[in-house]
Amino acid sequence: MAANDDSSCEIAEPIMADDGSGADISIPAFLVFKQDADPIKEALMKDQHVRVEMSFSVPAPDSRVEYDMWISPTDPVSKPIIETFKEGAVALGKKAQFTPHMYIYDGARAGCQFMGEDQCFNLCTNNGRYCSTDPDDDLDSGISGADVVKESLRRICIWKNYGTDGVGPEWWDYAKEFLYRCADPDNPGFFTSEECIADAMSHAKINKLTIDSCMQDSGGLEGDVINSLLDKELDDQAISGVVRVPAFFVNQAPVLGGLSYSTVFKAICAGYAKRSEPVVCSQCANCLDEASCVIDGVCSTGGTGQATGVSLPAFASSLLLITVVFTIGGLIQYRRQQRHMRDQVRGILAQYMPLDENQKREVEDNSVGIPDNDLEFTIS
Repeated sequence: MAANDDSSCEIAEPIMADDGSGADISIPAFLVFKQDADPIKEALMKDQHVRVEMSFSVPAPDSRVEYDMWISPTDPVSKPIIETFKEGAVALGKKAQFTPHMYIYDGARAGCQFMGEDQCFNLCTNNGRYCSTDPDDDLDSGISGADVVKESLRRICIWKNYGTDGVGPEWWDYAKEFLYRCADPDNPGFFTSEECIADAMSHAKINKLTIDSCMQDSGGLEGDVINSLLDKELDDQAISGVVRVPAFFVNQAPVLGGLSYSTVFKAICAGYAKRSEPVVCSQCANCLDEASCVIDGVCSTGGTGQATGVSLPAFASSLLLITVVFTIGGLIQYRRQQRHMRDQVRGILAQYMPLDENQKREVEDNSVGIPDNDLEFTIS
């Protein structure tokens, strides 16, 4: 915030870690807008008690999220997200607007351009206007800073031609293919190989002639000439306050922490207004493995393996299995009851059968066992 009422507030939110100026704040601290801080200061100066609640959230103004990512072609930290997040971007669809940015240095500001001449050996293009650090710290061999700037411009052009939908699957495919085919640390020559780059573009279904034309039409990389696309990246970089890569923003708010799939996906889903998030967010944002959930629709919520969401085939199979189990169980129980009833009937009959036999014997004894000479007849 401004030092006094006469000065204006900063346009971009300052970064409290080392922002390149050497002013690294390491104690626990947080920032407050000046208009919010002034009443607090006034109350404290009057020796009044002040209670402040600190919470963390992502701005969620509407049903569409805008997210930006600042990377460099040689940045190893952003490699995992480049390799895995395409499916997430596609699943979010038109409910999200993605914009990739390539981080480069302003050569004039860095002192690499003087009197229209390049003062930084092979770190810059356009006579020192646009620069990058040497990724292998060897100015005499390997990948140069100028090579990084050229690859950065190529990716900017790919997005310009294939990212108008805000998703850019071709951009994601090319970045991933380039990592796989051309970013071999043991073979730095692949980084600038036109054959390798053409192969990566072919697998990503990108027209190389269109991209080469875009790079040239924007101003090219030779001579003391302004490149419109690289100039715009420098302007956007200043507005966003980016001082290191990788950097990630959701609805213009910086996302702190490691650039992992989980961090990025959760931050994007938190940027939607309440009850306006896409289905993939409600289904996968609270899962243990968001990437797998986005791909196959199965949400694992913890180590117990309990699932809150299952795919249709899995649900149908489970339902069929349950039906079969209950049917078999019902038949077994029915037969058991029938058997029990038959046993009861047999028991009842067994109790009456001895009585019937005894009565039969008494009748036979009375009718057959009487001697003939004991009978007397009287005739008159």
